[in-house]
Amino acid sequence: MEFVVNRESLEQQHTGCIVVGVYEGGKLSPSAMALDVASGRALTEALNRGDLEDELGATLLLPKIPNTAAERVLLVGLGLEHEVVESSYLTALSAATKMLSTTGAAEAIVCLNELAVNNRDSAWKIEQAVLAVMDGMYRFDSLKSEPPKQKRAFKKVAFHLTDSAEVSTTETAIGRAMAIAEGITLAKDLGNLPGNICTPTYLASQALELGTQHGFEVTILDQEDIAKLGMNAFLAVARGSRQPPKLIVMEYHGGGSEAQPVVLVGKGVTFDAGGLDLKSPSYMEEMKFDMCGAASVFGALHAAALMKLPLNVVGIVPAAENMPDGNAIKPGDVVTTMSGQTVEILDTDSEGRLLLADALTYAEKYKPAVVVDVATLTGAIVSALGEIACGVFSTNDELVREVLKAGDRAWDRAWHMPLWHEYQDTFKSNIADFANVGPTGDCAITAACFLSRFTKRYPWVHLDIAGTASKSGEDKGATGRPVALLAHFLASCALT
Repeated sequence: MEFVVNRESLEQQHTGCIVVGVYEGGKLSPSAMALDVASGRALTEALNRGDLEDELGATLLLPKIPNTAAERVLLVGLGLEHEVVESSYLTALSAATKMLSTTGAAEAIVCLNELAVNNRDSAWKIEQAVLAVMDGMYRFDSLKSEPPKQKRAFKKVAFHLTDSAEVSTTETAIGRAMAIAEGITLAKDLGNLPGNICTPTYLASQALELGTQHGFEVTILDQEDIAKLGMNAFLAVARGSRQPPKLIVMEYHGGGSEAQPVVLVGKGVTFDAGGLDLKSPSYMEEMKFDMCGAASVFGALHAAALMKLPLNVVGIVPAAENMPDGNAIKPGDVVTTMSGQTVEILDTDSEGRLLLADALTYAEKYKPAVVVDVATLTGAIVSALGEIACGVFSTNDELVREVLKAGDRAWDRAWHMPLWHEYQDTFKSNIADFANVGPTGDCAITAACFLSRFTKRYPWVHLDIAGTASKSGEDKGATGRPVALLAHFLASCALT
Protein backbone atom coordinates (compact mmCIF):
# COMPACT_ATOMS: atom_id res chain seq x y z
CA MET A 1 0.00 0.00 0.00
CA GLU A 2 1.28 3.46 -0.96
CA PHE A 3 0.38 6.67 0.88
CA VAL A 4 1.12 10.08 -0.62
CA VAL A 5 0.21 13.76 -0.34
CA ASN A 6 -2.19 15.49 -2.74
CA ARG A 7 -2.56 19.28 -3.07
CA GLU A 8 -4.35 19.62 -6.41
CA SER A 9 -7.94 20.77 -6.97
CA LEU A 10 -10.20 17.88 -6.08
CA GLU A 11 -12.54 18.22 -9.02
CA GLN A 12 -9.58 17.75 -11.41
CA GLN A 13 -8.29 14.54 -9.83
CA HIS A 14 -8.43 11.36 -11.90
CA THR A 15 -8.81 8.83 -9.11
CA GLY A 16 -10.98 5.89 -8.18
CA CYS A 17 -12.70 7.66 -5.29
CA ILE A 18 -12.64 10.85 -3.24
CA VAL A 19 -13.63 10.47 0.41
CA VAL A 20 -15.26 13.45 2.12
CA GLY A 21 -17.29 13.99 5.28
CA VAL A 22 -20.81 15.13 6.10
CA TYR A 23 -21.80 16.31 9.58
CA GLU A 24 -25.14 15.50 11.12
CA GLY A 25 -27.79 17.80 9.70
CA GLY A 26 -26.24 17.71 6.23
CA LYS A 27 -23.40 20.20 6.78
CA LEU A 28 -20.57 19.46 4.38
CA SER A 29 -16.90 19.33 5.32
CA PRO A 30 -14.68 21.83 3.44
CA SER A 31 -13.62 19.34 0.75
CA ALA A 32 -17.17 18.08 0.35
CA MET A 33 -18.31 21.68 -0.08
CA ALA A 34 -15.71 22.25 -2.82
CA LEU A 35 -16.91 19.18 -4.72
CA ASP A 36 -20.51 20.21 -4.20
CA VAL A 37 -19.90 23.62 -5.77
CA ALA A 38 -17.94 22.12 -8.68
CA SER A 39 -20.65 19.52 -9.38
CA GLY A 40 -23.55 21.95 -9.37
CA ARG A 41 -24.80 20.87 -5.91
CA ALA A 42 -24.88 17.14 -6.70
CA LEU A 43 -23.88 16.27 -3.13
CA THR A 44 -26.53 18.52 -1.65
CA GLU A 45 -29.19 16.97 -3.90
CA ALA A 46 -28.26 13.47 -2.72
CA LEU A 47 -28.47 14.60 0.90
CA ASN A 48 -31.80 16.33 0.34
CA ARG A 49 -33.17 13.07 -1.07
CA GLY A 50 -32.22 11.36 2.19
CA ASP A 51 -29.77 8.99 0.50
CA LEU A 52 -27.28 9.25 3.38
CA GLU A 53 -28.36 8.24 6.87
CA ASP A 54 -27.80 11.08 9.30
CA GLU A 55 -25.46 9.25 11.66
CA LEU A 56 -21.81 8.62 12.39
CA GLY A 57 -20.24 6.04 10.10
CA ALA A 58 -23.00 6.02 7.48
CA THR A 59 -21.73 5.97 3.89
CA LEU A 60 -23.05 6.92 0.49
CA LEU A 61 -21.18 6.14 -2.72
CA LEU A 62 -21.92 8.53 -5.59
CA PRO A 63 -20.65 7.35 -9.00
CA LYS A 64 -19.27 9.94 -11.38
CA ILE A 65 -20.77 13.23 -10.21
CA PRO A 66 -20.86 16.09 -12.76
CA ASN A 67 -17.80 18.24 -13.51
CA THR A 68 -15.38 16.03 -11.57
CA ALA A 69 -12.70 13.69 -12.90
CA ALA A 70 -12.99 11.13 -10.07
CA GLU A 71 -14.84 7.88 -10.77
CA ARG A 72 -16.68 8.07 -7.44
CA VAL A 73 -17.25 10.27 -4.42
CA LEU A 74 -17.79 8.64 -1.05
CA LEU A 75 -19.71 10.57 1.59
CA VAL A 76 -19.10 9.52 5.20
CA GLY A 77 -21.27 10.52 8.14
CA LEU A 78 -19.34 12.35 10.87
CA GLY A 79 -22.00 12.84 13.54
CA LEU A 80 -22.40 16.21 15.24
CA GLU A 81 -19.68 18.69 14.30
CA HIS A 82 -18.90 19.69 17.88
CA GLU A 83 -18.69 16.04 18.93
CA VAL A 84 -15.97 14.88 16.51
CA VAL A 85 -13.51 13.27 18.91
CA GLU A 86 -10.87 10.60 18.39
CA SER A 87 -13.27 7.66 18.46
CA SER A 88 -15.70 9.23 15.99
CA TYR A 89 -12.84 10.15 13.63
CA LEU A 90 -11.69 6.53 13.68
CA THR A 91 -15.26 5.29 13.17
CA ALA A 92 -15.55 7.46 10.07
CA LEU A 93 -12.19 6.22 8.76
CA SER A 94 -13.15 2.62 9.38
CA ALA A 95 -16.47 3.03 7.61
CA ALA A 96 -14.77 4.70 4.65
CA THR A 97 -12.14 1.96 4.38
CA LYS A 98 -14.77 -0.77 4.53
CA MET A 99 -16.72 0.82 1.71
CA LEU A 100 -13.60 1.50 -0.36
CA SER A 101 -12.67 -2.17 -0.21
CA THR A 102 -15.94 -3.04 -1.98
CA THR A 103 -15.71 -0.55 -4.84
CA GLY A 104 -12.98 -2.05 -6.98
CA ALA A 105 -11.12 1.28 -6.95
CA ALA A 106 -7.34 0.93 -7.07
CA GLU A 107 -6.71 4.28 -5.42
CA ALA A 108 -8.47 7.02 -3.48
CA ILE A 109 -8.03 10.54 -2.17
CA VAL A 110 -9.00 10.84 1.49
CA CYS A 111 -9.97 14.26 2.83
CA LEU A 112 -11.04 13.32 6.36
CA ASN A 113 -7.72 14.51 7.76
CA GLU A 114 -9.03 18.08 7.37
CA LEU A 115 -11.49 17.55 10.22
CA ALA A 116 -10.99 19.25 13.58
CA VAL A 117 -10.54 16.37 16.06
CA ASN A 118 -10.40 17.20 19.75
CA ASN A 119 -7.24 19.34 19.49
CA ARG A 120 -5.30 16.58 17.70
CA ASP A 121 -2.70 17.86 15.26
CA SER A 122 -2.34 17.03 11.59
CA ALA A 123 0.37 14.41 12.18
CA TRP A 124 -1.87 12.49 14.58
CA LYS A 125 -4.78 12.51 12.13
CA ILE A 126 -2.59 11.31 9.28
CA GLU A 127 -1.05 8.53 11.35
CA GLN A 128 -4.44 7.28 12.47
CA ALA A 129 -5.74 7.42 8.91
CA VAL A 130 -2.87 5.28 7.65
CA LEU A 131 -3.36 2.77 10.46
CA ALA A 132 -7.12 2.66 9.86
CA VAL A 133 -6.68 1.97 6.15
CA MET A 134 -4.07 -0.72 6.78
CA ASP A 135 -6.26 -2.32 9.43
CA GLY A 136 -9.32 -2.24 7.19
CA MET A 137 -7.43 -3.82 4.30
CA TYR A 138 -5.82 -6.54 6.42
CA ARG A 139 -6.76 -10.11 5.54
CA PHE A 140 -5.49 -13.37 6.99
CA ASP A 141 -6.46 -15.99 4.44
CA SER A 142 -3.11 -17.59 3.57
CA LEU A 143 -4.19 -20.92 5.08
CA LYS A 144 -7.31 -21.24 2.93
CA SER A 145 -7.11 -23.58 -0.04
CA GLU A 146 -8.94 -20.98 -2.12
CA PRO A 147 -8.60 -17.50 -0.62
CA PRO A 148 -11.69 -15.32 -1.20
CA LYS A 149 -11.59 -13.49 -4.49
CA GLN A 150 -10.95 -9.79 -4.08
CA LYS A 151 -11.94 -6.99 -6.38
CA ARG A 152 -9.19 -4.99 -8.00
CA ALA A 153 -6.39 -4.58 -5.47
CA PHE A 154 -6.49 -1.31 -3.53
CA LYS A 155 -3.00 0.12 -3.90
CA LYS A 156 -2.79 3.83 -3.16
CA VAL A 157 -4.21 6.47 -0.83
CA ALA A 158 -3.55 10.19 -1.15
CA PHE A 159 -4.25 12.61 1.67
CA HIS A 160 -5.58 15.92 0.45
CA LEU A 161 -3.88 19.02 1.89
CA THR A 162 -4.69 22.67 1.36
CA ASP A 163 -1.73 24.08 3.31
CA SER A 164 1.71 23.56 1.77
CA ALA A 165 3.28 24.07 5.20
CA GLU A 166 1.82 20.72 6.27
CA VAL A 167 3.43 18.67 3.49
CA SER A 168 6.66 17.87 5.31
CA THR A 169 4.86 17.04 8.57
CA THR A 170 2.41 14.83 6.72
CA GLU A 171 5.13 12.92 4.88
CA THR A 172 6.95 12.32 8.16
CA ALA A 173 3.73 11.11 9.77
CA ILE A 174 3.09 8.77 6.85
CA GLY A 175 6.56 7.25 7.18
CA ARG A 176 6.14 6.69 10.92
CA ALA A 177 2.64 5.29 10.49
CA MET A 178 3.73 2.88 7.77
CA ALA A 179 6.48 1.53 10.03
CA ILE A 180 4.01 1.03 12.87
CA ALA A 181 1.46 -0.53 10.50
CA GLU A 182 4.06 -3.01 9.28
CA GLY A 183 4.81 -3.91 12.89
CA ILE A 184 1.10 -4.36 13.63
CA THR A 185 0.67 -6.56 10.55
CA LEU A 186 3.55 -8.79 11.64
CA ALA A 187 2.05 -9.13 15.12
CA LYS A 188 -1.37 -9.95 13.65
CA ASP A 189 0.04 -12.56 11.31
CA LEU A 190 1.93 -14.31 14.11
CA GLY A 191 -1.02 -14.11 16.48
CA ASN A 192 -3.49 -15.48 13.94
CA LEU A 193 -1.44 -18.55 13.08
CA PRO A 194 -2.75 -21.76 14.67
CA GLY A 195 -0.75 -23.49 17.36
CA ASN A 196 0.25 -26.40 15.15
CA ILE A 197 2.14 -23.97 12.91
CA CYS A 198 3.21 -21.20 15.28
CA THR A 199 5.22 -23.33 17.69
CA PRO A 200 8.19 -22.11 19.76
CA THR A 201 10.46 -23.42 17.01
CA TYR A 202 8.50 -21.48 14.38
CA LEU A 203 8.76 -18.28 16.42
CA ALA A 204 12.50 -18.81 16.65
CA SER A 205 12.71 -19.16 12.86
CA GLN A 206 10.75 -15.93 12.43
CA ALA A 207 13.15 -14.13 14.76
CA LEU A 208 16.06 -15.29 12.61
CA GLU A 209 14.28 -14.01 9.49
CA LEU A 210 13.63 -10.65 11.14
CA GLY A 211 17.27 -10.51 12.17
CA THR A 212 18.38 -11.12 8.61
CA GLN A 213 16.01 -8.44 7.32
CA HIS A 214 17.16 -5.73 9.72
CA GLY A 215 20.62 -6.82 10.82
CA PHE A 216 19.47 -7.80 14.31
CA GLU A 217 21.65 -9.93 16.50
CA VAL A 218 19.49 -12.99 17.23
CA THR A 219 20.20 -15.66 19.84
CA ILE A 220 18.09 -18.78 20.22
CA LEU A 221 18.52 -20.75 23.44
CA ASP A 222 17.32 -24.36 23.37
CA GLN A 223 16.06 -26.49 26.25
CA GLU A 224 19.56 -27.52 27.31
CA ASP A 225 20.74 -23.89 27.34
CA ILE A 226 17.68 -22.83 29.32
CA ALA A 227 18.31 -25.57 31.87
CA LYS A 228 21.94 -24.51 32.30
CA LEU A 229 20.73 -21.01 33.20
CA GLY A 230 18.55 -22.42 35.97
CA MET A 231 15.31 -21.26 34.36
CA ASN A 232 13.30 -24.00 36.00
CA ALA A 233 10.02 -22.03 36.15
CA PHE A 234 10.20 -21.56 32.38
CA LEU A 235 10.98 -25.23 31.82
CA ALA A 236 8.17 -26.28 34.15
CA VAL A 237 5.63 -24.68 31.82
CA ALA A 238 7.03 -26.59 28.83
CA ARG A 239 7.22 -30.00 30.47
CA GLY A 240 3.80 -31.19 29.32
CA SER A 241 4.44 -30.48 25.64
CA ARG A 242 6.29 -32.34 22.91
CA GLN A 243 7.25 -28.95 21.45
CA PRO A 244 10.66 -27.91 22.85
CA PRO A 245 10.82 -24.47 24.47
CA LYS A 246 12.91 -21.67 23.03
CA LEU A 247 14.29 -18.52 24.62
CA ILE A 248 14.40 -16.03 21.76
CA VAL A 249 16.57 -12.92 22.06
CA MET A 250 16.63 -10.19 19.39
CA GLU A 251 18.97 -7.21 19.70
CA TYR A 252 18.46 -4.04 17.66
CA HIS A 253 21.51 -1.79 17.88
CA GLY A 254 20.36 1.67 16.81
CA GLY A 255 22.06 3.58 19.62
CA GLY A 256 25.58 3.98 20.92
CA SER A 257 27.57 0.92 21.95
CA GLU A 258 27.51 1.99 25.60
CA ALA A 259 23.89 3.11 25.70
CA GLN A 260 21.64 1.08 27.96
CA PRO A 261 18.92 -0.71 26.00
CA VAL A 262 15.18 -0.76 26.41
CA VAL A 263 14.24 -4.41 26.95
CA LEU A 264 10.87 -5.75 25.79
CA VAL A 265 9.80 -9.10 27.20
CA GLY A 266 6.87 -10.85 25.54
CA LYS A 267 4.95 -13.85 26.82
CA GLY A 268 5.22 -16.53 24.14
CA VAL A 269 2.86 -19.34 25.16
CA THR A 270 2.09 -20.54 21.65
CA PHE A 271 -0.83 -22.60 22.92
CA ASP A 272 -2.25 -22.63 26.44
CA ALA A 273 -4.39 -25.63 27.28
CA GLY A 274 -4.00 -24.78 30.98
CA GLY A 275 -1.81 -27.78 31.78
CA LEU A 276 -3.37 -30.19 34.26
CA ASP A 277 -5.67 -27.36 35.37
CA LEU A 278 -7.32 -27.74 31.99
CA LYS A 279 -9.17 -24.80 30.48
CA SER A 280 -12.81 -24.98 29.48
CA PRO A 281 -13.14 -26.37 25.93
CA SER A 282 -15.67 -23.68 25.01
CA TYR A 283 -12.97 -21.11 24.27
CA MET A 284 -9.76 -23.11 24.29
CA GLU A 285 -9.17 -22.69 20.55
CA GLU A 286 -8.56 -18.99 21.18
CA MET A 287 -5.60 -19.89 23.37
CA LYS A 288 -3.42 -19.68 20.27
CA PHE A 289 -3.56 -15.95 21.06
CA ASP A 290 -1.63 -16.50 24.31
CA MET A 291 1.56 -15.59 22.46
CA CYS A 292 0.32 -12.15 21.41
CA GLY A 293 2.69 -10.53 23.91
CA ALA A 294 5.55 -12.15 22.04
CA ALA A 295 4.00 -11.13 18.72
CA SER A 296 3.85 -7.51 19.86
CA VAL A 297 7.55 -7.60 20.75
CA PHE A 298 8.31 -8.86 17.24
CA GLY A 299 6.13 -6.10 15.81
CA ALA A 300 7.65 -3.35 17.95
CA LEU A 301 11.20 -4.34 16.99
CA HIS A 302 10.18 -4.45 13.33
CA ALA A 303 8.68 -0.95 13.61
CA ALA A 304 11.71 0.40 15.50
CA ALA A 305 14.05 -0.83 12.78
CA LEU A 306 11.87 0.58 10.00
CA MET A 307 11.81 3.95 11.81
CA LYS A 308 15.58 3.68 12.28
CA LEU A 309 15.26 4.75 15.91
CA PRO A 310 18.59 5.83 17.46
CA LEU A 311 18.09 3.43 20.35
CA ASN A 312 19.22 0.02 21.52
CA VAL A 313 16.33 -2.41 21.96
CA VAL A 314 16.41 -6.01 23.16
CA GLY A 315 13.42 -8.29 22.64
CA ILE A 316 13.21 -11.37 24.86
CA VAL A 317 10.58 -14.01 24.15
CA PRO A 318 10.25 -17.12 26.33
CA ALA A 319 8.31 -19.45 24.04
CA ALA A 320 6.60 -22.68 25.13
CA GLU A 321 3.36 -24.62 25.04
CA ASN A 322 1.35 -25.31 28.22
CA MET A 323 -0.14 -28.79 27.77
CA PRO A 324 -1.41 -31.67 29.94
CA ASP A 325 0.81 -34.77 29.88
CA GLY A 326 2.28 -37.40 32.15
CA ASN A 327 5.36 -35.22 32.47
CA ALA A 328 3.45 -31.96 33.06
CA ILE A 329 3.85 -29.97 36.25
CA LYS A 330 1.30 -30.76 38.94
CA PRO A 331 -0.48 -28.47 41.40
CA GLY A 332 1.70 -28.42 44.48
CA ASP A 333 5.02 -28.81 42.64
CA VAL A 334 7.84 -26.47 43.67
CA VAL A 335 10.37 -25.00 41.23
CA THR A 336 13.46 -22.88 41.74
CA THR A 337 13.54 -19.86 39.45
CA MET A 338 16.62 -18.40 37.78
CA SER A 339 16.61 -15.74 40.51
CA GLY A 340 16.97 -18.45 43.19
CA GLN A 341 13.49 -17.81 44.58
CA THR A 342 11.28 -20.88 44.95
CA VAL A 343 7.67 -21.01 43.78
CA GLU A 344 4.92 -23.43 44.72
CA ILE A 345 2.73 -23.97 41.65
CA LEU A 346 -0.84 -24.07 42.88
CA ASP A 347 -2.40 -23.45 39.48
CA THR A 348 -0.82 -24.78 36.28
CA ASP A 349 -3.00 -22.41 34.25
CA SER A 350 -1.23 -19.42 35.83
CA GLU A 351 1.77 -20.30 33.73
CA GLY A 352 2.57 -17.02 32.00
CA ARG A 353 4.06 -15.49 35.12
CA LEU A 354 6.33 -18.52 35.52
CA LEU A 355 8.12 -18.23 32.21
CA LEU A 356 8.10 -14.42 32.47
CA ALA A 357 9.72 -14.63 35.91
CA ASP A 358 12.79 -16.32 34.45
CA ALA A 359 12.81 -14.10 31.36
CA LEU A 360 12.69 -10.98 33.55
CA THR A 361 15.65 -12.28 35.54
CA TYR A 362 17.51 -13.02 32.30
CA ALA A 363 16.93 -9.38 31.27
CA GLU A 364 19.26 -8.25 34.07
CA LYS A 365 22.30 -9.22 31.99
CA TYR A 366 21.63 -6.32 29.61
CA LYS A 367 21.73 -3.69 32.38
CA PRO A 368 18.57 -2.19 30.90
CA ALA A 369 17.47 1.41 31.10
CA VAL A 370 13.92 0.07 31.39
CA VAL A 371 12.10 -3.24 30.94
CA VAL A 372 8.58 -3.52 29.57
CA ASP A 373 6.90 -6.92 29.72
CA VAL A 374 3.84 -7.59 27.60
CA ALA A 375 1.54 -10.50 28.28
CA THR A 376 -1.96 -11.86 27.85
CA LEU A 377 -1.71 -12.61 31.54
CA THR A 378 -5.12 -12.62 33.21
CA GLY A 379 -8.80 -12.85 32.43
CA ALA A 380 -9.32 -10.47 35.33
CA ILE A 381 -7.97 -7.53 33.33
CA VAL A 382 -10.71 -8.18 30.78
CA SER A 383 -13.30 -7.92 33.53
CA ALA A 384 -11.69 -4.69 34.74
CA LEU A 385 -11.02 -2.85 31.48
CA GLY A 386 -12.78 -4.78 28.74
CA GLU A 387 -11.38 -4.58 25.20
CA ILE A 388 -10.58 -0.86 25.29
CA ALA A 389 -7.46 -0.41 27.41
CA CYS A 390 -4.40 -2.42 28.39
CA GLY A 391 -3.62 -2.60 32.09
CA VAL A 392 -0.38 -0.90 33.18
CA PHE A 393 1.39 -1.88 36.38
CA SER A 394 4.59 -0.53 37.92
CA THR A 395 6.01 0.83 41.14
CA ASN A 396 7.58 3.63 39.09
CA ASP A 397 4.91 6.30 38.57
CA GLU A 398 7.08 8.38 36.23
CA LEU A 399 7.57 5.38 33.97
CA VAL A 400 3.84 4.69 33.99
CA ARG A 401 3.16 8.26 32.91
CA GLU A 402 5.51 7.83 29.94
CA VAL A 403 3.74 4.63 28.90
CA LEU A 404 0.32 6.27 29.24
CA LYS A 405 1.48 9.23 27.14
CA ALA A 406 2.75 6.86 24.46
CA GLY A 407 -0.59 5.06 24.48
CA ASP A 408 -2.46 8.33 24.12
CA ARG A 409 -0.26 9.50 21.24
CA ALA A 410 -0.73 6.16 19.51
CA TRP A 411 -4.42 5.99 20.48
CA ASP A 412 -3.53 2.51 21.75
CA ARG A 413 -4.68 3.36 25.22
CA ALA A 414 -3.74 1.95 28.62
CA TRP A 415 -4.89 2.46 32.20
CA HIS A 416 -2.80 2.69 35.36
CA MET A 417 -3.66 -0.09 37.81
CA PRO A 418 -2.52 -0.15 41.47
CA LEU A 419 0.49 -2.17 42.58
CA TRP A 420 0.46 -1.37 46.28
CA HIS A 421 2.56 -3.22 48.79
CA GLU A 422 -0.52 -4.63 50.53
CA TYR A 423 -1.25 -6.85 47.52
CA GLN A 424 2.11 -8.60 47.97
CA ASP A 425 0.78 -10.67 50.89
CA THR A 426 -1.31 -12.78 48.54
CA PHE A 427 1.21 -15.46 47.61
CA LYS A 428 1.99 -17.10 50.93
CA SER A 429 3.29 -20.66 50.85
CA ASN A 430 4.29 -22.88 53.76
CA ILE A 431 6.79 -24.89 51.71
CA ALA A 432 8.26 -22.39 49.21
CA ASP A 433 9.17 -18.72 49.15
CA PHE A 434 5.75 -17.99 47.66
CA ALA A 435 3.04 -19.52 45.46
CA ASN A 436 2.10 -18.58 41.92
CA VAL A 437 -1.49 -17.74 42.95
CA GLY A 438 -3.24 -16.81 46.16
CA PRO A 439 -5.51 -19.09 48.18
CA THR A 440 -8.69 -17.31 47.06
CA GLY A 441 -7.94 -17.14 43.36
CA ASP A 442 -6.10 -14.58 41.31
CA CYS A 443 -6.44 -11.17 39.70
CA ALA A 444 -4.49 -8.92 37.38
CA ILE A 445 -3.00 -6.97 40.30
CA THR A 446 -1.70 -9.98 42.17
CA ALA A 447 -0.27 -11.42 38.94
CA ALA A 448 1.64 -8.18 38.42
CA CYS A 449 2.80 -8.34 42.04
CA PHE A 450 4.22 -11.79 41.33
CA LEU A 451 6.21 -10.43 38.37
CA SER A 452 7.46 -7.48 40.40
CA ARG A 453 9.41 -9.87 42.62
CA PHE A 454 11.75 -10.55 39.71
CA THR A 455 12.34 -6.93 38.64
CA LYS A 456 14.18 -5.33 41.56
CA ARG A 457 17.30 -4.40 39.60
CA TYR A 458 15.85 -2.12 36.93
CA PRO A 459 12.91 0.19 36.15
CA TRP A 460 10.01 -2.02 35.05
CA VAL A 461 6.47 -1.79 33.75
CA HIS A 462 4.03 -4.59 32.99
CA LEU A 463 1.31 -4.48 30.32
CA ASP A 464 -1.56 -6.96 30.68
CA ILE A 465 -3.07 -7.17 27.21
CA ALA A 466 -5.48 -10.08 27.69
CA GLY A 467 -8.44 -7.88 26.77
CA THR A 468 -6.90 -6.01 23.85
CA ALA A 469 -4.63 -8.47 22.02
CA SER A 470 -7.41 -10.30 20.20
CA LYS A 471 -11.11 -10.22 19.37
CA SER A 472 -13.71 -12.96 19.61
CA GLY A 473 -16.86 -13.65 17.64
CA GLU A 474 -17.38 -12.74 14.00
CA ASP A 475 -14.27 -10.55 13.94
CA LYS A 476 -12.11 -13.11 15.75
CA GLY A 477 -8.43 -12.46 15.31
CA ALA A 478 -5.33 -10.79 16.65
CA THR A 479 -5.45 -6.98 16.86
CA GLY A 480 -1.72 -6.24 16.80
CA ARG A 481 -1.99 -4.28 20.04
CA PRO A 482 -0.01 -2.85 21.74
CA VAL A 483 2.55 -2.49 18.93
CA ALA A 484 1.58 1.15 18.33
CA LEU A 485 1.94 1.99 22.03
CA LEU A 486 5.34 0.26 22.20
CA ALA A 487 6.55 2.00 19.03
CA HIS A 488 5.65 5.41 20.42
CA PHE A 489 7.22 4.53 23.76
CA LEU A 490 10.45 3.49 22.03
CA ALA A 491 10.40 6.68 19.96
CA SER A 492 10.09 8.76 23.14
CA CYS A 493 12.96 6.83 24.73
CA ALA A 494 15.09 7.59 21.67
CA LEU A 495 14.62 11.30 22.29
CA THR A 496 15.86 11.22 25.91
